[in-house]
Amino acid sequence: MQASEKERAHASKYVNSSPSPNSDIEVGSVVNVGEPTKGGDEALRFLKSQHAVGDLSPAEEEKLIRKIDWMVMPLMWSCYCLQYLDKTLVNYAAVMGLYDDAKITTAQFSNLALFFYVSYLAFEFPHAYGMQRLPTAKYLGTCVAFWGLVTALTCVCKNYGALVATRILLGCFESAVAPSLILITGMWYKKQEQPLRTGIWYLGVGTGTMIGSLISFGFQHYYSPTFTSWQIMFLVVGLITVALGITVVLLLPDNPMSSRLSPAQKVWAIERLRENQTGIENTQFKWHQVLECLRDPQTWLLSLITLISNVPNGAVSSYQATLIKGFGFDSKTTALLQLPSGMVSIISIISATYLAGRFDQRGLNVVTLLIPGALGGCLMAFLPGENKVGKLIGNYLTNCIGASLPLLYSWVAANIAGHTKKVTMNAILLISFCLGNIIGPLTFRQADQPNFIPAKITIIVTCAVAAGLAMVLRAYYTWENKRRDRQGVERVADGEFLDLTDRENKSFRYRL
Repeated sequence: MQASEKERAHASKYVNSSPSPNSDIEVGSVVNVGEPTKGGDEALRFLKSQHAVGDLSPAEEEKLIRKIDWMVMPLMWSCYCLQYLDKTLVNYAAVMGLYDDAKITTAQFSNLALFFYVSYLAFEFPHAYGMQRLPTAKYLGTCVAFWGLVTALTCVCKNYGALVATRILLGCFESAVAPSLILITGMWYKKQEQPLRTGIWYLGVGTGTMIGSLISFGFQHYYSPTFTSWQIMFLVVGLITVALGITVVLLLPDNPMSSRLSPAQKVWAIERLRENQTGIENTQFKWHQVLECLRDPQTWLLSLITLISNVPNGAVSSYQATLIKGFGFDSKTTALLQLPSGMVSIISIISATYLAGRFDQRGLNVVTLLIPGALGGCLMAFLPGENKVGKLIGNYLTNCIGASLPLLYSWVAANIAGHTKKVTMNAILLISFCLGNIIGPLTFRQADQPNFIPAKITIIVTCAVAAGLAMVLRAYYTWENKRRDRQGVERVADGEFLDLTDRENKSFRYRL
């Protein structure tokens, strides 16, 4: 990936000394005279303390990107993989004896998902404030360790009340992971690089599904009258998660400025993100940015798309094992038959996020993923009961729906500027995600067993509505960009790192 001439011109100004106070700075240059604007980005403060590092060659930039990838992506993927695996272990436990051991009903099992997402929702705004005021990676790692501990303790839950308590606590801590990873992705990557990188850590959903299926299959071959297979599954996975949380605290950098990169690489890691115009980090919480986020039309369109598309996603993730078993398979076969679901998720995520970054088209790719999801709902709802293969294929196709979420994450990362506005938008986005996942499992009513036809029809309708709203949002961005082009605005010096919102910075253009 080649650095532009403008980026080279910017970066040639820095390396370990402050610029002369008498320097002549033109509009559009990187550094303003004197102290950074109050409330500006932490990256600008860092750049003002640096002296010249010289030009970055295309080969050096590729090397830098690879170094960043290896430094942050494996840990980000691990966090999201274990987040998905830990919250869906109860899905596997449902066919491993949890119903009988804990003496719960189908309605109570649905309530477990409800309690998880209610607590997940309730903690989004507290987490948004915490991850802005505190070091983001340390905050994330601490939450990972705590939810791992809760997962491990689930192994001793033998009644409904205990399961409810652990699901509530799990939601409290897991709700930090997605907004943290969205922020971290924006700190390190250009807008065109973000969809694929978001897709890579979001692959935790597909790989988590496959790992969970194999773990469930393996532990079903273990038998003990005192410590059952689903109990040891929770204990082992929980302890692994605790170890990951500690690793994240120790190894994942909070931002480029505090990373293990060399001084010159830190400057370039920041400089290459000027074109994003979304900043890197600011620890000052700004209420006017919160209010702007609440008044912004894109906030509520993104929120509605996320909510509606996660109604079927929540239903499928919570009831996938139950649906497959309902096609007439035994528990062990059911565990193995969930493996293709993970593969469908992986293929759809990688292809959609790559194309979104390659052609700068997030909205169209969201629609493209919702179409096979709706088709899958049709196959499950309307094929005759004896057509197990067709219904199974339909179940697999619904896993494309969840692949739209990393595109929505990257849409937010690309189009929301101002650090407080970003963390607020991330909180609203994840609240919408929660509401969709709360509503989804409730569409599976005990009275509709074993076919759950109303729930499957809900999958079809919600996919169609979400696809329509994605096209409305894309049209809004196109209109707003054309309106700003007609106005013609002079570029402000260091506007990229002044912690301006996308509405305050009139040179900002939205990605489609």
